[in-house]
Amino acid sequence: MDIFLLCVFLPLVTVAWGQYGDYDYGPYNYGDNDEWVNVYRQGFNFQCPHGQVIVAVRSVFSKKEGNDRLWNYACMPASQSLGEPTECWWEEINRAGTEWYQTCSNNGLVAGFQSQYFPSVLDREWQFYCCRYSRRCPYSCWLTTEYPGHYGEDMDMMMYTYDYYIRGATTTFSAVHRDRQWKFIVCRMTDYDCPFQNV
Repeated sequence: MDIFLLCVFLPLVTVAWGQYGDYDYGPYNYGDNDEWVNVYRQGFNFQCPHGQVIVAVRSVFSKKEGNDRLWNYACMPASQSLGEPTECWWEEINRAGTEWYQTCSNNGLVAGFQSQYFPSVLDREWQFYCCRYSRRCPYSCWLTTEYPGHYGEDMDMMMYTYDYYIRGATTTFSAVHRDRQWKFIVCRMTDYDCPFQNV
């Protein structure tokens, strides 16, 4: 009887394990779910590996930790049609406690973030790490919805459409909640070199 039950249930357990055990449901690898690129109230610097760009942003908010957030990012290789990055740089700093709008200059794509926490403002300053791919140009740009949907909520933004890239962001800052909402600037990139650039 025991061998019969083993023969009946072992295939079921195997199928269930294959469907639900250790399966990554998301298309992006954030690393271990408990790993963040920062700790509360500390600065951080995150850069995608060479030839990759940011495709997902995840964050959790904590009021008791200075109204700060933990951050995590996912990267994916840029489309082969873009080729290799020809140069990468850090954009200008976006100051803490203010609203701002910034895209990567020189038609760059966001490949990293750098941030420093300021306890006097209970906010962070931000810099984008941008990479340019030959002389490709953006088109069909749009703004995502607000992330998070409300101040103080967790956020999880993922690029679900291949060949769309994050070029920048606009943020609003709430002096009451001491938190930010982000709208990411997302564009497609041409498959050919362009004779112009944005500044």
